[in-house]
Amino acid sequence: MAENVFFEMRGIDKDYIMGGEPVHALKNINLSIEEGEYLSVLGPSGSGKSTLMNIIGCLDTPTAGQYTLRGREVEELDETELAQLRSREIGFIFQNSQLLNRLTALKNVELPLIYAGVLPKERRRRAEAMLERVGLADRMDHLPTQLSGGQQQRVAIARALVGNPSLLLADEPTGALDQKTGAQIMELFSELNAEHRTVIMITHDMNIAAHARRIIRIIDGEITEGGSVKDA
Repeated sequence: MAENVFFEMRGIDKDYIMGGEPVHALKNINLSIEEGEYLSVLGPSGSGKSTLMNIIGCLDTPTAGQYTLRGREVEELDETELAQLRSREIGFIFQNSQLLNRLTALKNVELPLIYAGVLPKERRRRAEAMLERVGLADRMDHLPTQLSGGQQQRVAIARALVGNPSLLLADEPTGALDQKTGAQIMELFSELNAEHRTVIMITHDMNIAAHARRIIRIIDGEITEGGSVKDA
């Protein structure tokens, strides 16, 4: 694998059994991502794009094929090693921010650092810095129910970033937001990518996908079009 390749998939299949019948969610996926890329995975509902995201994020395993992440064969890692890999390398952002309503914005952002064993003083410092980074310095002590949808998504982005991951995986991150707020969130992703962070956006919306530098299309579990890298 080339030195600047972040991950590579070769011949990835993913099958499920539903109602006693096999369902082929992914079929012969071949995909390579370079360090610092901004990629959109574009496809309709049921196309397999979320399944692909889960395998990229080491939340699920393929039925067949080879997945290499940072030069390591993912299938050879045990559960502890996979958890460490996710914690160290990958930040997840979902359509619904999935914040804990009983915790303040600051405490929500601190959560991944608690699981990583970071000491309280350092956790707070890093969480405060990240909330300031996403424009929420004056909302740290607010509960999610006291924040707008866009502010909640910014908290979720801060939580994904606080562990300083190399890869951001965003699954329909603007799907629950109005157009103006969604545009602001997309601008933030562009800024993060400009800092040489690898970003993969999962979406059904071409307008959202167009923010990326490269687009791949997935239909019925197969990559049908590779797109092209945009001019910087």
